[in-house]
Amino acid sequence: MHTSQHHHVRRWLIRLAVLVLAIGAAGWGIGLRTAAPAQALANNLALTPPMGWNDWNAYGCNVSETLVKQTADKLVSSGLAAAGYQYVNIDDCWMQHSRDGAGNLQPDYGKFPDGISGTAAYVHSKGLKLGIYEDAGTSTCAGYPGSLGHEAQDARSFAAWGVDYLKYDNCYNNGSSTTQQYIARYSAMRDALAATGRPIVYSICEWGVNAPWTWAAPVGNLWRTTGDIQNNYASMLSIFHQNVGLAAYAGPGQWNDPDMLEVGNGMTATEDRAHFSLWAEMAAPLLAGNNLVNASSTTLSILGNRAVIAVDQDAAGKQGRMVSSTGGLDVLAKPLANGDVSVVLFNEGSSTATISTTAAAIGKSGASSYGLTDLWTGATSTTSGTISSSVPGHGVVMYRVSGGTTSDPGGSTTVSTIRGVASNRCLDDPNSNTTNGTLPVIWDCNGGTNQQWTRSGNQLQVLGKCLDAYNNQTAAGTKVEIWDCNGQANQQWTVNADGSITGVQSGLCLDVIGSATANNTAVQLWTCTGAANQKWTLS
Repeated sequence: MHTSQHHHVRRWLIRLAVLVLAIGAAGWGIGLRTAAPAQALANNLALTPPMGWNDWNAYGCNVSETLVKQTADKLVSSGLAAAGYQYVNIDDCWMQHSRDGAGNLQPDYGKFPDGISGTAAYVHSKGLKLGIYEDAGTSTCAGYPGSLGHEAQDARSFAAWGVDYLKYDNCYNNGSSTTQQYIARYSAMRDALAATGRPIVYSICEWGVNAPWTWAAPVGNLWRTTGDIQNNYASMLSIFHQNVGLAAYAGPGQWNDPDMLEVGNGMTATEDRAHFSLWAEMAAPLLAGNNLVNASSTTLSILGNRAVIAVDQDAAGKQGRMVSSTGGLDVLAKPLANGDVSVVLFNEGSSTATISTTAAAIGKSGASSYGLTDLWTGATSTTSGTISSSVPGHGVVMYRVSGGTTSDPGGSTTVSTIRGVASNRCLDDPNSNTTNGTLPVIWDCNGGTNQQWTRSGNQLQVLGKCLDAYNNQTAAGTKVEIWDCNGQANQQWTVNADGSITGVQSGLCLDVIGSATANNTAVQLWTCTGAANQKWTLS
């Protein structure tokens, strides 16, 4: 096994163990709740999603000053720097295994003969910025010194070296399992970075363990929403599903991060284009994770597609939403600052299929025709309302739609508790469990994020998951669960003036089973009766 492979597997195993421990702790931690998400970190950085490169996916621990310099050169010579890629980010394994006598981190001078400061100076001379990696625990994932208890000292080192971006990982995290413990560890480095006076973008990498989208906005500029991506279509697809429902939490200075790009690392060109399009539509950071020095012209053309990059970097800072998803045929829409809408038609399956939507469905109205620009071919056309294309398996067609007026297809967004009139208890995601199929219950109202429901259009979301009628069933007694948001009709709900909440697909009411009022009672779909166990107040 090569060194890079060994460390990649080791990191994955460590992260898996931490995830299992954290999820297990959450399972026993009823009552460990946090406040609702706040405004973005006030450092005025990352007002659009960060763009650049990171060495880990392609090189693992085989990082060096030479590699960083060669990559910086290639970013400039290939035109990627001019297209917006500015951060050259060093991941794990850049340092020595022990601190110096004064407790300072030491670069591995065998890998970085000019130190991090010399490497940063070279990167800066190219008009680019340098990123570094550390860990919020006692050790990094590859076993190098972590920053826990050394936050101020390490932040001063980063600033003195000229670092512009910090990726802060979650291995060997001293047994942290609660949201409060995570906030404390990550806030310590936030404050240490701020105290240096140097502008440093702060990337929280806790792999989505404690739903960081609900608490990390005032702590970091971006936060990982998933585990590590792998260089295959199945991994990319799984991560897309985990991230696409989190649009309500993204915006300038606060981004959902579904991990680095695997473009050029082994998927087909069709899959790479889909990957890049989906990340841009979701306003994700665009951090190339490949061997850029020897990248193919196809890979460079995908990473350098300025029309797609413009969607990712749009000043409005909206994350695209799933408008519809039927049988793996997905439609995503993202309103843009100039009134256009970016639309991605994504075919999750392996066979070519026609995917269709309408101008109205993506939030367009008020015109007899709309302009369509294909962002991969450059072809232009018009439509009176239908937006449709034949899409290859694992592929996308991506349009920029102009004309008329635009409204957000997600609709207005509000965050509320949903309190049962009969029980005076709140609709609750038990133990903040974000596993698909988790059954919501009523529980004593406590202000926790697992009782904060985001009402976005006709969706009701908790911790980034949607309230869902099981398996599209419409019969009385159908269980209600949480599931990845997919835009389907069984995830659409109408909040009525009489206090009832009805499923758009079924017409049935959200009902507390058996008219019970005790903690831990589940909910279901049931024929609307007007009874108190079907009445809710949102506040």
